[in-house]
Amino acid sequence: MSSGVHRLSLAKSALGKSGAKRGVSGSDDLTAAAWPHLESIDTSFSFKNKAYLALKSAIVGMDVYGSRNEIRLDERSLAEQFGVSRTPVREAMAQLEREGFVRSVPRRGVYVVRKSKREVIELITAWAALESMAARLITQNASDEEIASLRRMFATFEDGKIRAHLDEYSEINIEFHQTIVQLSRNTVLIQLAENLFTHMRMIRRKTIGEKDRADRSIRDHMHIIEALEARDTERAETLVRDHALGLADHVAKFADYLD
Repeated sequence: MSSGVHRLSLAKSALGKSGAKRGVSGSDDLTAAAWPHLESIDTSFSFKNKAYLALKSAIVGMDVYGSRNEIRLDERSLAEQFGVSRTPVREAMAQLEREGFVRSVPRRGVYVVRKSKREVIELITAWAALESMAARLITQNASDEEIASLRRMFATFEDGKIRAHLDEYSEINIEFHQTIVQLSRNTVLIQLAENLFTHMRMIRRKTIGEKDRADRSIRDHMHIIEALEARDTERAETLVRDHALGLADHVAKFADYLD
């Protein structure tokens, strides 16, 4: 195996009820912790869908930007551990490649994609356009109770408790942005945002603990919620767009690990 490349596969136990995170192979120090908890695969899906959902879930849960080392997927091992032929695994990888999560390198294999700084900024900019429009639509379409649910998400983090529960806040942060899109009730916007959001999820998880991002994040969220509660369409749209573009600025200035 070449230096700086991790070879990954999922062990059978990682797909069972125990949720054990094993089956990572490679000479470097990437441990089983790189793989998130994996739920048992629903047997009502086709083999291709099983492999696709399991692989995508694992990739999204990985700390893709925590290391500069390349992460290679082992097609043969994955097929063996899923208990299927290599064809559905190969099809799943092809779908993930179309969605921008993996890349195929001739004579080398399939690797998890690490976006460049320029690509990440472009993703965030596109997300800013979609989410700000969703905020605009919320002021026109969402119920008071739906908007109130956004405020309740952050009740746990009052009195400066973010740093003590950063992992938990990171997940709530992601849920908040996903909910804003869902509450737009615009089917096309939601579909456009779905794949983009998956990439954004990995980026937000990496950046939330950097500099003052967490503290700034919750302040921005409270201002956004206030604008939504007031049905102030223009202000809500502007705040959401500026919040996302603030992340783009942060990446441009500080995310040297993306170069």
